[in-house]
Amino acid sequence: MATLATVARLFLGTEPLPSGFSWVCMLMGLGFLIAAAGVIRSTTAQRRHVAAPSPPSAPSAT
Repeated sequence: MATLATVARLFLGTEPLPSGFSWVCMLMGLGFLIAAAGVIRSTTAQRRHVAAPSPPSAPSAT
């Protein structure tokens, strides 16, 4: 919402918003970094799980 409010004022020609809106708007980049780190971490863990050798099965008693 802060991003929309910050950008909309440029097109509408209204008064500048308080600096708090700009600070909140800048946090959006931090959110993208955290999300990207989570995706990379999940992908790496999934690849490790797939690449791990499965334990040997117990011999059958037949």
